Amino acid sequence: MLAWRAKVRQTARVGHGGVTREGKSPSGSERRDIFFDFSSHWQAFGNLPLKTPMILWPITTLTIYREKTDTGRQPLHKQRTRTQRRQMQILVKSFFHQPTSTFSHVAVDPDSNKAAIIDSVLDFDCQSGRTGTESADRLIAWLDENGYEAEWILETHAHADHLSAAMYLRGKLGAKTGIGEGITTVQETFAKVFNLADDDFRPDGSQFDHLFGDDEEIRIGGFRGRVMHTPGHTSDSVTYVFGDAVFVGDTMFMPDFGTARCDFPGGDARLLYRSIQAIYELPDDTRLFLCHDYPPAGRKKSCVTTIGDEKKHNIHVNESSDVDQFIKMRTARDAQLDMPALILPSIQVNIRAGALPEPEDNGIRYLKLPLNRF
Repeated sequence: MLAWRAKVRQTARVGHGGVTREGKSPSGSERRDIFFDFSSHWQAFGNLPLKTPMILWPITTLTIYREKTDTGRQPLHKQRTRTQRRQMQILVKSFFHQPTSTFSHVAVDPDSNKAAIIDSVLDFDCQSGRTGTESADRLIAWLDENGYEAEWILETHAHADHLSAAMYLRGKLGAKTGIGEGITTVQETFAKVFNLADDDFRPDGSQFDHLFGDDEEIRIGGFRGRVMHTPGHTSDSVTYVFGDAVFVGDTMFMPDFGTARCDFPGGDARLLYRSIQAIYELPDDTRLFLCHDYPPAGRKKSCVTTIGDEKKHNIHVNESSDVDQFIKMRTARDAQLDMPALILPSIQVNIRAGALPEPEDNGIRYLKLPLNRF
């Protein structure tokens, strides 16, 4: 007798926690319709023949076993080739911007060739006040060379260390811009700092095409992902989850450098600790793509690690960390840090979704420099 057993493991985020659910299909014949309720939607795998490869959907892992009472179980997913397993992952290409030590990422759905650009950079020379698009054009060229089409231009937050090229890329590619809905709080704060009321600036997020809510679904082509609100570094910080590829922005760094600062307006060390714990609930083999890396002597720059490595080795938040100790450490460390070199020009551009201020009556655009404010 052959029997089918399907085991489903789904991590569904609830607030800052997670839920694991398991279910078994009733035993039956070698061909069976199997339906699972995944909280917000149904997914059906119908009439599966004995050797049909299963598709692993993002965030959800489905393993089907053919079981004999005398031999134990044999996982069918192990019969897939490496190529088949690779095709179930989102593809990621990372680009490094040396002047700001920033990594931009392009995430691609290999089935549809649709893509999302995450944390792009607009070149900016602070001494001369000149902007450039060389770094952004590299992203466009790579997309064109590989036949990929950008659907999204995403920001993990309003960065304080580089200017975003989102608006330039939007104009070139026609893709939508997106950021977490917490951006409105950041806009309200800095609209007062830079006195943007006279510039008809609205702190309502309307500069972006879409503001993502917590746990909201996002798609690249047919690849389903979700957006986690992960505040702490800033109030608008989000993490984009596409299957086993997760983009955390500045929330975390490589294990030997730890975590983000929390002394910007809206930053909160306790919230940061809680957000990192939520990220740690993802599977240990999840790839974590970072926006920056500041390696110690002897280590090459890197922009990718795993949840498992971070949980074990992150010098600030690991499996044995305590929230109160973290807050004390983070607060003391942040008090010694200088302001980012580009924070004043960056914020003015990034709260506008990467758009430069409108030209004044002489045809020149200006960025403001608040004196004695910080």
